[in-house]
Amino acid sequence: MTKRETCAVIAALQDRGHAARFVGGCVRDTLLGRPIGDIDIATDALPDDVVKCIEDAGLRAIPTGLAHGTVTAVAGGTSFEITTLRHDVETDGRHAKVRFTDDWEGDAARRDLTINAMSLEPDGTLHDPFGGRADLAAGRIRFVGDPQDRIVEDVLRLLRFFRFYAHYGRSPPDADALAACQALAPRLTSLSGERVRVEVLKLLGAPDPLPTLRLMEETKVFESFLPEATALPHLARLVAIETAAGIAVDPIRRLTVLLETDVKALAQVADRLRLSNTERGYLLMVATESVSPTLNDLARRRLIYRLGAASFRELTLVGHARTDVDADWKALLDLADSWTTKTFPITGADVLERNIPHGPAVGELLRAVEDWWVGGDFAADRAVCLAYLEQEIQKR
Repeated sequence: MTKRETCAVIAALQDRGHAARFVGGCVRDTLLGRPIGDIDIATDALPDDVVKCIEDAGLRAIPTGLAHGTVTAVAGGTSFEITTLRHDVETDGRHAKVRFTDDWEGDAARRDLTINAMSLEPDGTLHDPFGGRADLAAGRIRFVGDPQDRIVEDVLRLLRFFRFYAHYGRSPPDADALAACQALAPRLTSLSGERVRVEVLKLLGAPDPLPTLRLMEETKVFESFLPEATALPHLARLVAIETAAGIAVDPIRRLTVLLETDVKALAQVADRLRLSNTERGYLLMVATESVSPTLNDLARRRLIYRLGAASFRELTLVGHARTDVDADWKALLDLADSWTTKTFPITGADVLERNIPHGPAVGELLRAVEDWWVGGDFAADRAVCLAYLEQEIQKR
């Protein structure tokens, strides 16, 4: 938070008489000594004034959400989200109508959890009106005020409680918070799929989300918005595999393993959570393809050629997580990691040059030669493939 770009954004506000403090994840991670990701800033400046301050300082201002007080400042290629202090005028469980204020404690009081209600001045002064620092140190995740009231204001806070518990919780979960989450879980269906998706994937991105997911299962939270999430033992195996092999966490991979259902239901989950096309494709690819250690070497190479090394690797991880069979899954991962992409030596142009007219016959001939080439373990070079193409043309 002392980088030149950060200082430039802070100075843009302070030099014009406005207060500015760091809030959110950068404060939590600073206190825990973790690497800092995104930097969020709160200020008493009104949104239009924030834009003017940023632009007057020669930086770029993007009016991300002026109605809710948010402006994105860009300095040196780095983005900073700046939000004007607010207090809620009206809430409906999904969105809040806000009024801008200069009351720092009032702004903190509207936040969901004590560890999210802290703010840090650029000089290092910490403001912590609800005991967030002690909770963070102890691994306690508590709501600001009454848990039920806070969730009723915005039901997404129910999922945020579990998400933050997965990343920061260590002590036994707050009993009042769990009771409120269980009682209000049916209201999760009122949330948009986009908002739910963000929280679920961030939760699954925790190093070990299993303790939190078990809490969600015990409190019947999953039943309310993701009843297909029944394969916790498979996910536990996947987390162990990732940890042992030093494999980077992928929330979509974990979500896929957590879901135990058919292709049609998976498509419905993808729709409900508004997954991206890439995420949806992953979910359905794993449902329709499979990799097994029982495949012989040639069958493995054929499959990895057709799917690509990345997909083959993902199918290996998911398949391993979903079976108790003691088999050599590592050999499949090694194949994916060492695989050199094979390029089919001929193209459609080679077929057309042999007086085959444009149309289905071109693709049919190419596929016939490619199938033969793959069956020969990719050994044939261009000249041999062209000779085989001539044979196939003669047959037709």
